[in-house]
Amino acid sequence: MSTRGSKVERREVNSSQPYEVKYLADKLGVSSQAIVGAKRATGSSDRKDIENYIKNKKKTN
Repeated sequence: MSTRGSKVERREVNSSQPYEVKYLADKLGVSSQAIVGAKRATGSSDRKDIENYIKNKKKTN
């Protein structure tokens, strides 16, 4: 069993999978739309990039 594929899978957020978006939204305390917007703004599907973007946005508001 390959572990490489599963690690990459966990590192990214797939917008076509509602449960992944909802999980991250619940974890960060924001809406699902905010996750999709952060994904577009960063141009990345990487969880850490999205989390950092939202955390920084919360600090400025």
